[in-house]
Amino acid sequence: MKRNSKNKFFRIPDFRWIICGFLILFSFTSQLIGQTPKVSFKDSLDHKMDMSDWILTAHGFMPVPTIITEPAVGGFGGGLFAVFIKPNTPYIDTVKGQVVKTHAKSTIYGVGGIYTINGTWAAGAATQGVIKKWRSVYRLVGAYADANLTFYKQFQEAGEQSFEFNMRVVPMYGQLLKEFGHSHWSAGANYLWLKTKLMRTNSEFHEPQDVESTISLPGLVLDYDKRDNDFTPNKGLRWNTVLNTSAEWLGSDYTYYAVNSALFAWIPISDKLYSGYRTEYQQMWDDAPFFMLPFITMRGIPAARYQGRQTVVAETEWRWDFTNRWSAVGFGGAGKAIQENYTFSESPWRWAGGMGGRYLIARKLRLRA
Repeated sequence: MKRNSKNKFFRIPDFRWIICGFLILFSFTSQLIGQTPKVSFKDSLDHKMDMSDWILTAHGFMPVPTIITEPAVGGFGGGLFAVFIKPNTPYIDTVKGQVVKTHAKSTIYGVGGIYTINGTWAAGAATQGVIKKWRSVYRLVGAYADANLTFYKQFQEAGEQSFEFNMRVVPMYGQLLKEFGHSHWSAGANYLWLKTKLMRTNSEFHEPQDVESTISLPGLVLDYDKRDNDFTPNKGLRWNTVLNTSAEWLGSDYTYYAVNSALFAWIPISDKLYSGYRTEYQQMWDDAPFFMLPFITMRGIPAARYQGRQTVVAETEWRWDFTNRWSAVGFGGAGKAIQENYTFSESPWRWAGGMGGRYLIARKLRLRA
């Protein structure tokens, strides 16, 4: 990698570094599987393509190629990720003289990157693990992104205007949640450290301090998770609420407060038809930079297209398993972004929907992709 003399960030010339790293990783895991007998890419029940044994027996990774159609980063691109999954044995407890087994989340490692036609690229790694002694789950994420993004702002006389930025971002994130007793409730803390530099600026859109800034954002997390599966749930409920604060005494260039609360529900309609629901509320107070303001996060709506001090989203997804392997998916929803000096009723609803398909790629993990 070459250091850019004009700033403190690293800049990689193209996407080939990510591809090379992925190929090295594939070569290494291919050698491992060569040492492991009786690993098949066909399922023992229906003899269809299945990666369960590759993931569970050979400890191989799941390659996840992704087509990117996000308008905020050019409308077309691709991503390549390697994901390792290791299921953990359940927690075993003795309650009133009886042995009780409860689900423990899987250990997951992932590494990869993306590239889009407008020159946006990013690379990063993430992990989720379990500390069984504490009945705790941790997450760690690190990345670098060089993104060409479009943001929008509403002016009283000129109406809505768009502004293009090149942003170089280094995010580092960590979270630790501890389960309450033998329940589905967990609580804990998270922390985001974010270094950002704007390479293209516009004084109409942002404050001078936004050009090069640091955010230090700790938070408190409350989580309820009663899904029947971590990867592709068929039924269950999850509620997650996060309270964050950013302050100068924490090493941040900004002082602001934020809340994010999301509720997810999955309800089986029949043996082949499953419905999912999502509602989410976000709000931010005080001196937050424009790129941290909440925006409507929903499939079919460009990222950061509709921002505000508050956002609300309601979305549903329906999955039809028309064969044991293949599924058709339909989704739709609506959201509002309430900007400063506007009321809820004055802010319009934004609607989106679409269709897609999924394949049961790892039956033993109930993972559809």
